[in-house]
Amino acid sequence: MDGKNRADIQIGSKVKIVLKVDQRTGKLTEGIVAKLLTKSSYHPHGIKVMLTDGQVGRVQ
Repeated sequence: MDGKNRADIQIGSKVKIVLKVDQRTGKLTEGIVAKLLTKSSYHPHGIKVMLTDGQVGRVQ
């Protein structure tokens, strides 16, 4: 799973994301997916998700 295909990510999955503020450093944040925010089936920078704690970022 590389985080670019929407079909690979399920609600409730444990994932690592890059937050908008961490894009320059590439720091990863781990959490559980609450919502899939990207509608398309593929995104070159990663599918955008919201974690259960409300943080939003792209799956790596």
